[in-house]
Amino acid sequence: MAGTNGKQKTARDMILSLGVIVLVGLVIWLFIPHDDKEPELQRVDYRVELLTARRAAAYPVAAPEGLPKEWKPTSVRFRGDDFDAWHLGFHAPDGEYVTIEQSTQKPSTFVDEASQGAQKTGTTEEIGGRTWTRYEGGRYDALVLHDTDGTKGATTVVAGTGSFEQLTKMAAALKMERTSAQ
Repeated sequence: MAGTNGKQKTARDMILSLGVIVLVGLVIWLFIPHDDKEPELQRVDYRVELLTARRAAAYPVAAPEGLPKEWKPTSVRFRGDDFDAWHLGFHAPDGEYVTIEQSTQKPSTFVDEASQGAQKTGTTEEIGGRTWTRYEGGRYDALVLHDTDGTKGATTVVAGTGSFEQLTKMAAALKMERTSAQ
């Protein structure tokens, strides 16, 4: 009989341990947030990078003016050693993504990369006094401004998951400026 009591005690200890584990798991689940929403994207201040790019780039650098506050800038970079590449990304009011890309890289290569493989449609639009060409793709659509429109050797791409209406709004808000280095 001594052997049976030991087996019962071991089984009881295992059941108690399992109960404690389940209870701890329940407490953790109740008190640790488990929100399925996407994390809030942080707004970036791109003024310093924009001033740097406008001083260093060989072309007028594009940035929007007058967009509503709901357009949240989320990423920025200027790479002078990489074809004077300028990038400014925005989270649009409806949650879509819109980016401004500029570079002196070979236009066909740059447009393919910036638009993630979108194809030229042959459709052009006058936006803000400039002629933009539409590109359509599986992931991104794009509006492309070639250097023939006063960008002095650079190609400008407004692309993203946003609608053409959003891309057009961004293109219309762009101010292209170059600040000479002091």
